[in-house]
Parts: sequence; C-alpha cells; structure tokens
Amino acid sequence: MITAQTDTGSLTNQDAIYDRPFIINFEKARTAIGGYLEANTNYFVEDGVTEGFSMEMRRFNIFIFSPINRRINFISELEFEHGTEEIALEMALIDVRVSDGLNLRGGIILPQIGLVNANHDSPKWNFVERPLSSTHIIPTTLSEVGFGIHGKFFSDSRILSYDAYVVNGLQESIILNEEGRTFLQQGKSEEMFEEDNNGVPMMNVKFSLSNRKSTEVGVSYYGGIYNTYRIEGAKVEDPRSMHLTAIDFTTESKKIQLKGEVTYLMIDVPSNLVEIYGEQQYGGFIEVSYTLFEEKEGSILSALTPYTTIPSINLDLRVERVDFNLGTFKSTQTAIRDEINSITGGLSIRPDAANTVFRFNYTYQFIIDNLGNPAVRNAGIQMGFATYF
Repeated sequence: MITAQTDTGSLTNQDAIYDRPFIINFEKARTAIGGYLEANTNYFVEDGVTEGFSMEMRRFNIFIFSPINRRINFISELEFEHGTEEIALEMALIDVRVSDGLNLRGGIILPQIGLVNANHDSPKWNFVERPLSSTHIIPTTLSEVGFGIHGKFFSDSRILSYDAYVVNGLQESIILNEEGRTFLQQGKSEEMFEEDNNGVPMMNVKFSLSNRKSTEVGVSYYGGIYNTYRIEGAKVEDPRSMHLTAIDFTTESKKIQLKGEVTYLMIDVPSNLVEIYGEQQYGGFIEVSYTLFEEKEGSILSALTPYTTIPSINLDLRVERVDFNLGTFKSTQTAIRDEINSITGGLSIRPDAANTVFRFNYTYQFIIDNLGNPAVRNAGIQMGFATYF
C-alpha cells in the first residue's frame, strides 16, 4: 500500500489508482474516502456559428479505499458525470499482494492501455479536455470486469512494471453505430459488466520501463474477438477481432514536463462496410508544460499550501491528431479523409501542485470529413478547475 512514507521515486503510471491524496495521507482509519471535482466553462465557434457561453459540472468522483489486511487492498471509484446525467462505477477491485513482482487483481478494473485510461484523474492534467487519441481511439475511460496480475521489478536506477488481464471486452457496436464510423467508445455497454457477448475474453497487456527520477515509457495492447458470432452455441457468422496498441511516455526536467502517446487500431470489418467503417485508425498527442513561475517555500503564496507542495504557474501546449480511416476509396484510389487535427494552448495555475489546478485553454481544430471536403474549423475557449478532496 502507498503511504506518506513511500519513496515517490518508485511510483510509475501503474500506481495511479493508489497515487491519490486520500490514500497517501491515510494513516489509521479502517476506510478512507476521497474523490475529485471538475468544472469548467465552454465557448466554441464552428465555421462562424456558436451556441454561446455555457458552464458545466463535468465530473464528481468518489473514491473508497480499505486495506482489508496487510496483503489485500480494496479500492473503488464512483463517477457522477454532468451532474447526475451519467452515473458509473468506474472501478471496484481487490489487489492481493504476493510480492512486489506478483500481485493478483480482480473486479471492475481500468485496463492499462495508453497513458490516460488508468491515470485519468482530472487534477493530474493541465488541460480541460483529455487527449483525442485517448478518447476517440482508446475508449477512455474504459472500465472492464476482469482479473489478472501485475507487478514491478526494481534495479538500482530502473523499474520494470507489467500488467496482464483478461476482460469481457468491447462489443460489436464498435461498428454499425450512430457515429457512422469505427468508434471504440460505442463498443461499451452495461452488458459488459454482466457477461461476455461471445464467450471469448479480450486481453490487456502493458509493459513500462522507468527510471526513478523523470522518465517512463510504456507499450500496451488491448484486443480480441468483439462480435457476437454465435448464439446459444450455434455459429451465426465469422468471428471478427480488434487489436489496439499504444506507446506512451512521460519525462520531465526542472522546468519542462513532456508527455505523449501514439495509438494504432486494426479491426476486422465486413468487406461491404470497409469504406465507411475503417479497418485501421491511429492517433497521438504531444503535450509540453513549462513552469513559468514556482513560488519559493516560506513566501506568502506558499502559505496557502501547508500540506503538500508549493504553488506554480505553467504554460501548456498540446498538439494532436486522430485519423479514423486509413483506407482508400476503391473507385478512385484516393485516401479516405476522416480526421481531426488540433492544437491547444493554455495556462495552468496550481496553488497546490499535487491536488488542485485552475486551467485556461484555447483550442483550434481542423475537422476533415471522409470525402476530403474543406476542413471545418472549430475554435473555443475553456476555463475550469479540478481538485482532489
């Protein structure tokens, strides 16, 4: 279990679900309760048309953590999105520690795919929106019923971590959905928490290598059969599979923090639907934050944060791209252009660097349809905050 005495140099992306203040500062009580709150404003203009200014209470998440005994931990996360428009149990699992290198996990888990899915808490990010590759290619936040193992191996300067799980998996609404394109987000359903739609679990594997100071690189995979190819034991169609891979990294120096992700999807699509529902997709982002100002300990501003770290002001930039169909039209042999290119700049203020962030973002997007018509230009300003409690 992570405690206040834990060496932070040994933390990796794998530890994100435990690297939260309500656990780190947890001492003697039987159960700890915490969470985070996220709210923001929006003003966007698309090709000269706007719906005006609006405000939203985007998320209110509650965490519950309990060390059942010295080897078994329970942790859960309940999300209220847009008030009570959507209520979801994002995580409810137990970890059984055998050793540092071997831990058993089961329940509703967050698959380790890419940088964000298992490390998605809003107070940890300097931008209002999550990266496009993490929400439009990887279906963040993806919660799955499953079980598996995870662990870490240490050397003097490096940490190798791994995760391996079997899960019920996404369902066949990945295609033939209201989005009109291959879209993994549409493959999520409430039935995933009850049963597998085809009796063949999907698999999730991730390996990460990090040093104890500043850098971590991860390679992950998530995939398997997604369609209901048999009913009551009778085969009704051929099984179709999907394979999602991602490479992610984080690194930082004294004033610069850099992180990014590249993800690639291959999926079996019926031949008569290929030009509409792409067989290949990719996306990625690079994000850089530069610390403009960091208050010195003992100053008036740092007195606002008596519990953790000192205040800072950061200049932020994110460049990203997603392509929903890497195919070509058979009739013309021209590329199918279903893509989004985006750049976001902003300022983030952290009165308590670990727990609270105020964010000011400006986003400009070029959205190109599958026929390659002139791009739709979408631009907007967002302001908001996120805080742990």
